[in-house]
Amino acid sequence: MNGMKASRLHDYAHARAGDKGDRLSLGLFVYEPSHYEWLLEQVTEAQVAELFAHRGVSCVRRYPLPLLGGINFVLDDTLQGGVNGALNLDGHGKTLSALLLSLPVEAPTEGA
Repeated sequence: MNGMKASRLHDYAHARAGDKGDRLSLGLFVYEPSHYEWLLEQVTEAQVAELFAHRGVSCVRRYPLPLLGGINFVLDDTLQGGVNGALNLDGHGKTLSALLLSLPVEAPTEGA
């Protein structure tokens, strides 16, 4: 892409996660307000669903929060039954924010 460089989401934003049952909420917040618009274009429901497909996600909803420079994603059926129902070691959603931050993005280069 002309005027763009390949990078990872963690270079431009931080994330917080929470869980309730088998529903995961991921809040993504940009470090710099100038990054918000181009990240909003790139970090889509479809991309997040693909990233979490191995977890069995059935639905991803995206809620832009422009005044906060953030996006909230709500993912259904991602936590293998939730903290009390999962057989895995950590059924909490907190650790999954790192997975979201690994998403590849195309960042504008200086002057682009």
